[in-house]
Amino acid sequence: MMKHPYKISSHQLNLADQHISYQLYRKAHEGQPRRLVLLHGAGVAGEDTWAAIAMMVNQWDEILILDQRGTGRTQYPDGNEYPFSVNELVNDIGALVDHLGWWQFDLAGYSMGGMVALFFKQRYHERVMKQYLLEAAVLDRPSWESTVDLRRQFSAAAEQLKQQQAETGIKAFLDTISPNRKTSPQAELLTIQRLGARPLGFANALNCVTEAINGIDREALVAAQGDVTSFIGGHSVDLMHQYQRDLAERLPNWHYFIVPGTDHSLPFQKPRQIARIMDAELTRFLA
Repeated sequence: MMKHPYKISSHQLNLADQHISYQLYRKAHEGQPRRLVLLHGAGVAGEDTWAAIAMMVNQWDEILILDQRGTGRTQYPDGNEYPFSVNELVNDIGALVDHLGWWQFDLAGYSMGGMVALFFKQRYHERVMKQYLLEAAVLDRPSWESTVDLRRQFSAAAEQLKQQQAETGIKAFLDTISPNRKTSPQAELLTIQRLGARPLGFANALNCVTEAINGIDREALVAAQGDVTSFIGGHSVDLMHQYQRDLAERLPNWHYFIVPGTDHSLPFQKPRQIARIMDAELTRFLA
């Protein structure tokens, strides 16, 4: 079995209102390192989401995987759960990359993390180079009204999570985000266990996305992006594919890829295929 090239270390950055847990993947290199930041979705921690992909990509010298608010080992100083906003998530990432001295890097985000990546690029345009989005929240449907309605359904799931009905709330979320999923009972149970690790944190993450959607100009957000590679699961709803096709057809910087045999859980289902495309897309971008 081939040994992976990265040396992995775990760290914590203590901010005034948040203790951010993160991992650094580093390999030997010469010259200026190529860096990549990976942002997870609601409910499942950074390493659980991205470790397999991080081990399989070849184009980056340093990779940063963090746990965002409400997830993994990142905690408020008093250990309790509180609501948070997308601006706070962007602030956290800004503080962390400043702490590390990462002035420019590539950025990938999955689901809620994809939404955060969009906002980060809009605010810190010159710092983000190549971008990758895996079923980014707020890019769900061509119709904005349908997108807002979808988030209202997530808010209902969040309320169940807050009322200590974790499994019911998680199943409602999965049925909304991935109605066409094809999965075994064992895989479904693992997904529920992952999402139920911090149910209040997960609820706050879902509400964070809903709050963001209620106050954004999606067209302005999309227009602020750079070179984007967008991945959508083959089993995901047709409307999501339609919106991504529309973006790819009208925007020269938007590159849309279908990941066959996957649904919204695509980073867990096909990490090797996603890593291979990420490498190839960086080569295209640099050329």
